Amino acid sequence: MKTIIYTHPYNNSFNHAILNTMTNYFDSNNEAYQIIDLYKDDFNPVLSSVELQQYSTGKVTDPLVTKYQKMISESDELIFIFPIWWHNLPAMLKGFLDKTMLNNFAYNEDNGWSGLLTYIKKATVITTSTVTKDYLITESGDPIQGVFIDRTLSDMGIDPQINKWIHFGKVNVTTDQARNEFLHNLSIIYED
Repeated sequence: MKTIIYTHPYNNSFNHAILNTMTNYFDSNNEAYQIIDLYKDDFNPVLSSVELQQYSTGKVTDPLVTKYQKMISESDELIFIFPIWWHNLPAMLKGFLDKTMLNNFAYNEDNGWSGLLTYIKKATVITTSTVTKDYLITESGDPIQGVFIDRTLSDMGIDPQINKWIHFGKVNVTTDQARNEFLHNLSIIYED
């Protein structure tokens, strides 16, 4: 089962077109998937003081977190679709990670650190931004490959060697033709 973690508030965004392209591709190939749509779910990304007090125990007070953990535990593949804002993950996605990827679910630190999501066999990160992938790597501290994929996902037990980052840059100044070509080739890039 694939789980798409989608983070964008606007249904007419290019990110939403990416989501539709991926779900259409999975539908046409009879591949099972489910969607975590953080904005549609009205997910609260703020870690409360009560949640923080229970953080190290892995206890959950938010029913959406329980739902998300169940969905992820049924998955063998994660697909993240989100815009890069201020050179990093959107706050909504960061809050999702903070609240969902808890001790005894995504990791365990009883005898040193060990990631627990080793059953995830593939993770794909699809991003958009006003800057190019090269710029993000060389001028922005490599927030996606270097931090999110190679550190955050790796710390959860998802092998960075099986992960892929697909990026569409200069989304604000590109042409409809370039957008359409990207969407047309997205399934090929995803499978490559």
